[in-house]
This record gives sequence, C-alpha cells and structure tokens, in this order.
Amino acid sequence: MADRYLRFTGTAPGRFLTRRLGLPRPAPLHRWSPERPSLDGPLLRLTVAAPCPGLAGVLNRTGLPVRTEHRDDDGTAGTGHRGSAPYAAVVVDATGVDGPDALHEVHAALHPVVRSVATGGRIVVLGTAPDPADHHRAAAQQALEGFVRSLGKEIGKGCTVNLLRLDPGAAGTAALGAAAAAAESTLHFLLSPKSAYVSGQPITVRADAVGAEGADGADGADGPEGAQPAGAGGPSDSASDAASAAAATDRTRPLAGTTALVTGCARGIGEAVAETLARDGARVVCLDIPSADSELTALAGRLGGTALPLDITAPEAADRIAAAVPGGLDILVHNAGITRDRRLANMAADRWDQVIDVNLGSVLRVTDRLLKAGALRRGTGRIIATASIAGIAGNAGQTNYAASKAGIIGFTRSLAPRAAAEYGVTVNAVAPGFIETKMTAAVPLLIREAGRRMNSLAQGGLPVDVAETTAWLAQPASGGVNGQTVRVCGQSLLGA
Repeated sequence: MADRYLRFTGTAPGRFLTRRLGLPRPAPLHRWSPERPSLDGPLLRLTVAAPCPGLAGVLNRTGLPVRTEHRDDDGTAGTGHRGSAPYAAVVVDATGVDGPDALHEVHAALHPVVRSVATGGRIVVLGTAPDPADHHRAAAQQALEGFVRSLGKEIGKGCTVNLLRLDPGAAGTAALGAAAAAAESTLHFLLSPKSAYVSGQPITVRADAVGAEGADGADGADGPEGAQPAGAGGPSDSASDAASAAAATDRTRPLAGTTALVTGCARGIGEAVAETLARDGARVVCLDIPSADSELTALAGRLGGTALPLDITAPEAADRIAAAVPGGLDILVHNAGITRDRRLANMAADRWDQVIDVNLGSVLRVTDRLLKAGALRRGTGRIIATASIAGIAGNAGQTNYAASKAGIIGFTRSLAPRAAAEYGVTVNAVAPGFIETKMTAAVPLLIREAGRRMNSLAQGGLPVDVAETTAWLAQPASGGVNGQTVRVCGQSLLGA
C-alpha cells in the first residue's frame, strides 16, 4: 500500500507543514536496483586509536572511493559545516577503543563529519566483542552500542547507523585481521542500498567463520575445495584465506551454485525472499501450502525454480523436503507463519496451538530432521528463520504469535553454536518490524500510521528489505555471523 504521507512530505507544502508542526519527515530510501546497485559518493574511513588489520583492503573492495581524511572543499581540515563534500558512507574504526578516554576520540572523529553525510548515507562503527577479562575495554566497547543507537535516532535524512563488532575469539586482538576478513560480506551489506531498513543494530562477526576453514573444524574433505581443518593455520592464514575467498566471489551473484528452500513463499515476504535469492544466483525450491499451488507454481516458473506444495506441519514434511533436494541444501529459510489474533482471555486453545505449531514447532521438527539427515551442506549450510519485533517487544492481542516468534529467537541462539560445531551450518534470524504487505494494509488507519512512523526512518519497510537481509545471511561469505537475530525495522522504538 502506498505511503501517502511519505509522498506528501516530499512536496513543498508538505515540507512547510512538517517543519512548522514538528512532524516526522521521512526521506525516500535508496534501495538496490540494477540501475543503482551501490551508494552514490565517497566512503570516509576514520580511525580511533589503533587501526584494525586488514580493514583498509576490505573497504577498498566495496567499490566506493575511499577517503581517509575529512576536508572541506577549500582543502582545509573539515569542520562539518556547509561546503563539506557529502559522504555516502562513514566507517569509524573503533576497535582500538579500550577505555573512557578513548571514547573522546570517537566524538572527535564523528562530530565534524555528521553534517556531511549524504541523504540515505551509512555510518558503520567497528568495535570488538566486549572482553570479560578486561572490564575497562569491555565498558568502552559496550558504550559504542549506546552511542550508535542514539546517533541512529538523531541523524535523520534516511541515514542508517550500525555497530559491527569483531570477535577474534580465543586468540584475542591478534586475530582481529581474521575477524575483519570474515566481516567483508557484512560490511559490504551495511554499506550498500540493500541495508536501507536496517539501523541501530549491533552485529557480531566471529573470526572463526563457518566455512572459512574446512567447515568450522570439520574434516577438510567435506568442506569447500582447498579448505583446511580448524587450527591448521594461524590467524593471519585465516584472514588471508577468507579475504581470498571473498575476492573470488562474484559480487553480483554471491549465491551462484547454491540451492535454497523457502517456506511460506507464495506471497509477501516469502515471495520477496525467493526472488532475491534467485537474483543472487540460487536455485530456489518454493514451498507453501497446497491451497496456494497456483501462486507457488507461477513463482517457481518465473524464477526457474521448483514448486513444492506442502503443509510444513505434516509429519512427513522434512522427509519430503529432503527428497526434493537429493543433492542437499545450502540455504533453508523458515518463513512460513500465521496469525490468529485474540486477547488471551478470548483466545481458544486451537488458535494458540495452530500458531505455535506452524511458527515454531514445524521449524524445530524440520530443522532437527534435516540436520540429522545431513541434508544441509557442511560449510555453506545456512539456516535463516523469520522472527518478529513482536517476539522482542510483545504485542497486545498476539500472545500466541509473540510467543512463537520469541521462540524463534531462542531457537537461533541455542542451536547456532552446536550446528556450527557439529554440522558446519550457521543459524540466524531476521526480525521484521512494520513491513508494507497486504496484511498491514488491512490494519486500521491510525494503528497503521503509528506503526509506520515509530522508527528512526519514520516509514514502513518493504518485503524486499527482509529479503535482502536474508540473502546477506545466506551467503557463503557470511559464515562469521552466527546465532544472531537481526532486526529489519528501521530502528523501531519498540523493543530492546
């Protein structure tokens, strides 16, 4: 459904009224398209304290012209006032921040730059996972999260602000280069139009990326060609290998040669996910209930994929999925979901049970069966489940739905480390906020408008925003992201 308010605020009368009345002024978002596949303008790289090894090379491969110093048009040191060139993106390397004094340098780096970020620009702050062995460093690194979330709510102009934490693991800061290499696909996502509706999010990337070293410690024979068992090389070897793999990836088709299965994909978010995975090179198996067979068949035909009409709650669902992909799956997207809204006092048991079974029970059963059967390929296996902001913040009239989606977050967090260690598979979730679909178009006007505006971007997202986030998590190069729930909500004011 068209956002008429967004359109109105782009007119002269709309700009005048919103200024006078103090109303939100959403900026149209620059999303990916074949005509505009990247951001427009330079990338400014700022370093606070010690630089992160390997980061410069990663940023040079974004395709954006990289600058390392902020200067005004007259060549003098940048003040951030009028005349400064607009930056499409700013990356602040704060991995060296180790105490309160170093936080002053974060302010000093970004204070003169914020006004020079272009409309629809990106700010990414790089930090490290808080170290329990060093409480001074942990405090300073945790402070970056509050900083990022606050800046995301201040900056406006359709800009996004995110925190990327590098986790070097047991090797400590000596392995930061390996973590930076493992973060390449994530940085490229956050610095592209594909992340237009992701803001205020902390995302952690581990140095021991699944798939980077013989499928996370598995025997190299089952992993990608040329992979070594975990521990065969030091941190510098890991960083070099990951960087080489990233450089060899076709950035226009990062999923080429993979097979994906998407549940609940006859329409809405699931349809957008299937289309985006296919665009990125995956062969897609499209699954939905038999009553949606005509839409499912049409979608699969359009994408050159396969239709699989199937009730995901059926006892034989996992076996039929495995039979449909005899060569194995690289990507499993659990998107099927239903709502049966009622306040708890008025909710019949069958309404509760249906939602829990479809949204959560089927995910657990199918995942367990496919993992045990070895249906997900070691090293490149990616499981992505659709959670929801409702599972984080709750929602009146949706106790069943919120419980099921909170369960998805718990499933993701618990299974991820074991799936990586035992099967060489990552497990992540996406949590959409207010997304413009046929379902939200039926919501009463005032509630719909509140849902649209109650985020830092002051507008609803589109199904493609969820799809782009899913496609990034599905990439073989994204093996360093595991066990996380990434909100696709424009930095919703609801929830944590």
